[in-house]
Amino acid sequence: MDYFLIYKPFQVLSQFTSIEGKLCLKDILHVPTDVYPVGRLDYDSEGLLLITNDKSINQQLLNPLHAHQRTYWVQVDGVITEAALVQLSKGVSINVDGKMYLTKPAQLESLSDTIAVPERNPPIRYRKSIPTSWVAIQIAEGKNRQVRKMFAQVGFPVLRLIRAKLGTYSIDNMQPGDCLSLTAAEVQEGFFR
Repeated sequence: MDYFLIYKPFQVLSQFTSIEGKLCLKDILHVPTDVYPVGRLDYDSEGLLLITNDKSINQQLLNPLHAHQRTYWVQVDGVITEAALVQLSKGVSINVDGKMYLTKPAQLESLSDTIAVPERNPPIRYRKSIPTSWVAIQIAEGKNRQVRKMFAQVGFPVLRLIRAKLGTYSIDNMQPGDCLSLTAAEVQEGFFR
């Protein structure tokens, strides 16, 4: 079995087939042809993504009974308020497939505006009159565009979204497009310990 942890760049599809001429994983990776991503990251999000041909890992990680932690670094429009952080930590109602869904409690932490993240190409828009702020949010569920919807619900639109940690693995010392080969034991230790 093969296991790869990649730092998916911004504006790359989390799949091996291109749609509408967009970049996809096969454009940036040289891995066996029978692997596939476990879960996904949106085209406009970046960060850690596990790729494997081990179907049992896929079932374990995507099964809500085996929830695993994901930490995102989120850059939002404006200076995040304590009230918004409290509201997000308790859970907010978001629209999932046309139905309202109450997110599970989350752990949040304000981050320094000087956190070390790779430059994004193209960069986010910059406006002198409106500051931005960074927040770390840790969740154990992954509804479609959940983090973006959560922050929008409390009035802080997301400008940049990076999955910084997946299980015990982090983007520390990685750059967009980097790919690490893992063993089965490392996957078990990193996601299921």
